Amino acid sequence: MRIDPRPALTRRGLLGTAAASLLVAGCDMPALAPGAGPGAGVDARGPVTVGMLLPGGSGNEDFNVVARNLENAARLAVADLQGAQIDLRIYQTGGDPGRAQSLASEALNDGARILLGPLLASEARAVGPVAAQGGVNLLSFSNNPEVAGGNVFLLGAMFENTAMRLLSYAAAQDKGRVMIISEQSEAGQVAERAIQRAAQRTGASIVAVQSYAFSQQGIVDALPSISSAARSSGAQSILMTAGSEGALPLLVELLPQNNVSGDTFQFMGLTRWDIPPATMQLSGLEGGWFALPDPALSSAFEARYNAAYGTGPNPVASLGVDAINVVGALVRRGGNAPFSAEAISQPNGFVGASGIFRFRSDGTNERGLALAEIRDQRRVILSPAPRSFVGGGS
Repeated sequence: MRIDPRPALTRRGLLGTAAASLLVAGCDMPALAPGAGPGAGVDARGPVTVGMLLPGGSGNEDFNVVARNLENAARLAVADLQGAQIDLRIYQTGGDPGRAQSLASEALNDGARILLGPLLASEARAVGPVAAQGGVNLLSFSNNPEVAGGNVFLLGAMFENTAMRLLSYAAAQDKGRVMIISEQSEAGQVAERAIQRAAQRTGASIVAVQSYAFSQQGIVDALPSISSAARSSGAQSILMTAGSEGALPLLVELLPQNNVSGDTFQFMGLTRWDIPPATMQLSGLEGGWFALPDPALSSAFEARYNAAYGTGPNPVASLGVDAINVVGALVRRGGNAPFSAEAISQPNGFVGASGIFRFRSDGTNERGLALAEIRDQRRVILSPAPRSFVGGGS
């Protein structure tokens, strides 16, 4: 099976399934007083009420699929917990911020000590103040850093985290002079800013930035400038934000025709280049690098999910396990304010369905990622995912 090298470009292509929808304008989130309101002490001997806001219940089948997968995964995690009991209550928002806000209030009235979800950044922006007023923290499935902070913590995979893994490895391999190729869109700008921030925290440097209008003609028109910048900037590596559902197949077909190939530059991707597997058949990606969650733990979760539900999980499903594992770990640790911001962002982090992760004080997250290369149309791990964070892990 070969991917059509000239697919219809979709807005989901840059970020992967469902993720593009998570990126909308953010706002400052209100701070939450540690130990305030319903988030204060819990009795680990009895069930803890947890509200989960999911995007189901609308005519959007993509959202309904994500909602089913998140709930399925969360219920698996609840069943696997030891030393903690969770009364998981589901609220379907349909992806609507107003409805999410109303249901968040309902969840608090039902006794929720912490809220999981919602999926979209626009929903998280609406729910954050309601949760803060009730003294509750929010673990959103969004990946948009612009809605993080205060009482809102993000579980979604962060571009900056992925970029740091790639750039750090590139610098260690003496390929740290990097050119960014991104899409001229809000999502492309978010990704580009994340890469720029990541570079400041690594030994890599951004030597050029090029972008293209989000269309096939836009890519074709941008190729001369991309080619010129790649050669004149002294770039050793090229980091692309595009995904396999969008511009990536067309880019890696046309770049070599314009003297920009993996033979001369190290290609790197901000998205998974092994999903779907047919992406690895693109000849232009041979030798390319990308980051991914711990493959062994991810495979174990996928097998567990498939055994329980007779089908494989959506890529977002693992966040349901991660959310429940955070709650379970915090309940077991106890204390006067088990769901406080300080407890959630403790440096040792947590173990999720696809590896270790921890929350930063700004509400974003850091995940332990592996680094892979495409070799002979297969994924080969170059650097394994860490199993603990420096200075301690869980």
